[in-house]
Amino acid sequence: MQVEVSVTDDDVRLLIDDSKRRAERSVVALTDAFIRRIDDYQPVLNAFITTTPEAARTAARGIDELRARDERLLLDGMAVAVKDNIDVAGVRGTIGSKFFATRIAETDAEVVRRLRAAGAVFLGKTLLHEFAFGGTSNNPFYGPCRNPWDLTRVPGGSSGGSGAAVAADLTIGALGSDTGGSVRTPAHMNGVSALRPTFGRVSTTGVFPTAWSFDTVGPMARSVSDIARLFAVMAGFDRKDIRAADQPVVDPLIALDDGVAGLRIGLPEKFFFEDLDPELATHVRAAADIFGELGSDLVEIELTGAAEAAAAGMRMAVTEAYAVHRTRYEEQPDLFGEDTRRRLAEGKLTTGADYAALVQQTYEWQRTLQATFDQVDLVLTPTASGVAPKIDEAETVTTTAHLGRFTYALSVAHIPVLSLPCGITREGLPVGFQIAARAWQEARLLTAGAAYQAATDWHRRRPPERAAGSAAPNPT
Repeated sequence: MQVEVSVTDDDVRLLIDDSKRRAERSVVALTDAFIRRIDDYQPVLNAFITTTPEAARTAARGIDELRARDERLLLDGMAVAVKDNIDVAGVRGTIGSKFFATRIAETDAEVVRRLRAAGAVFLGKTLLHEFAFGGTSNNPFYGPCRNPWDLTRVPGGSSGGSGAAVAADLTIGALGSDTGGSVRTPAHMNGVSALRPTFGRVSTTGVFPTAWSFDTVGPMARSVSDIARLFAVMAGFDRKDIRAADQPVVDPLIALDDGVAGLRIGLPEKFFFEDLDPELATHVRAAADIFGELGSDLVEIELTGAAEAAAAGMRMAVTEAYAVHRTRYEEQPDLFGEDTRRRLAEGKLTTGADYAALVQQTYEWQRTLQATFDQVDLVLTPTASGVAPKIDEAETVTTTAHLGRFTYALSVAHIPVLSLPCGITREGLPVGFQIAARAWQEARLLTAGAAYQAATDWHRRRPPERAAGSAAPNPT
């Protein structure tokens, strides 16, 4: 029976962590609680560019009316925030830029259309790095997004607003885009979970491009179970998307609780565990040990060419980004932020011969991963090599390159990757690891992630109240 009472902040956390209890509470009441929290936290975190409270309340009332008729949709009123490079009809879509500051989307992106039809309630558009083209979310036009664990630090990027919103319990789920790590890096830095699907698995129709060869759209949430629900709705062929792949989708919810006994999990020491913060390495290895305790076999592997693949992917991305923005860059360069302008200038320098060689390098790397997955079922690595840097110490070009090394290496392979929280450092900052599977095996990844989260509680850890919300110190 649905309970028609208001939802407190303590209730919000409980209901985010318990989907069964969520199903018993009014969607309108929970949506109102999220709207209040967004109003409270937004001046401090700056996680949103645009909020849509009235549209959210209208959608929530519609879900409650369906429930009253004993009709349940898969997402059943799940609150979702959407990165501002993904179109929501009738809502401003800036792509974090000055160029599109007043643009209103005419139609929903395909992923938004699917989530809406499955009962999602959209709360607004989250802040991102300008044009989703950087790893800090220090946006020169809409301000920096702040990490709820430490307001002096970045939330990662480019989906920093989505990561911060989930971490601060301003929403249950969020959409981000992931080119070289843009949902996984914020997940790592904010202590939440995120999935980069196989390239071509989820439609990018209605999503502003960053780099065509690597762009994906992925869900973010605290729990793998909520990510699985979002992915189950998002995944599937879209004829309008020229990069979409017509591959069968295994329902990730069917075997979500099957566990990891007997899985072979590869640990590549070289590159991924080199030049790594020692405390972070300890947390990631502890996560691997949990899988071992759950019945998986841990296997040391070598991934030859990982560093070169990451560098190739980064170079291809800036080159394709220049192609995306060439006319704007040549005609109105001053409308770009300084860091974006520098990265586009770098992309402009790549010759056709250079780019062809980079493509060949990515093919070789993809073949290396294919051979690896003949030997193991999953590959486990750190998501990033360090914790969230301080805002005033983060320089977009160098910081993005440093933070994205491990994520870019797996983006280039076009395989699905899941990032999960696995610890909190002595500084009080969350860290995560990523697990990857063969292409199209998102269901296997999500089953493994669910098993890990059933054995740990890192995804339930919250930022201290002193660091976010109305009780927070002034970040200036």
